[in-house]
Amino acid sequence: MRFSIVWIVLLSVLFAKPLHLTPAQAEYIARKVWMNEGAGKDKYLIWWNEGEDFMSLGIGHFIWFPKGHTERFREVFPMVLAYMQKQGVVMPPWLTPQSDAPWGSRQELMRAKAKQTPRYRELFGFLKRTMPYQAMFMAERMTEALPKMEAALLSEHARATVRRRFYRMLYNPDGSVDERGLYILIDYTNFKGEGTLKSERYKGQGWGLLQVLMHMDDKAPNKYKAFAESAKAMLDRRIKNSPPRRGEKRWRKGWFKRLDTYWK
Repeated sequence: MRFSIVWIVLLSVLFAKPLHLTPAQAEYIARKVWMNEGAGKDKYLIWWNEGEDFMSLGIGHFIWFPKGHTERFREVFPMVLAYMQKQGVVMPPWLTPQSDAPWGSRQELMRAKAKQTPRYRELFGFLKRTMPYQAMFMAERMTEALPKMEAALLSEHARATVRRRFYRMLYNPDGSVDERGLYILIDYTNFKGEGTLKSERYKGQGWGLLQVLMHMDDKAPNKYKAFAESAKAMLDRRIKNSPPRRGEKRWRKGWFKRLDTYWK
């Protein structure tokens, strides 16, 4: 997978210090995210988890709803398509940011996959050939996370706290980009969102990047571990607050294994 200079520019837009990423660094980060989401295997490019009401697509497992379905979680795949449209990517005629998922249930998707229907093959081929654009979308989304988080906070003290911790993750003490910190910010934003959407909360409590940064221990010597431990606490809280019918406890082991890649 090769990545254009556009990624570097996107990451530089909103930060006080310019980011200078090599294509190798960009590829490393995207590969890590894809390993987390789909073990790097093509069969997971189009997926529908048991017990969920939506599909997960691409290297970021972007959520896509079937027609007539609404969820508390942010529907990200249309955002990916809108980004690609702006970049001039050629898409199948039936696929637009306004399109609903072509299959209404997990069973329908599995049948289409087993039969290798034309639409399934077309969507798979599209996802396979646009991996670099999917990665650049995730990078752009991360650059937009900080202003969104700041806008969601009422006090300047809280905004300064989030800003300081965000930059601590992003940069090394010498001002250079921290590759692992950048991976963590991109991965978690893609994984659990910015934390600013009010619908992405249980009992009024969120679990996104905003909540992780607010809960993070400033005094911990290992910032990567501190971020992972804060994220675990936020996801544990999510599981406890979640409706029992969702059975979210089953995700804890996998979620925590992913977070351990941040520091181990």
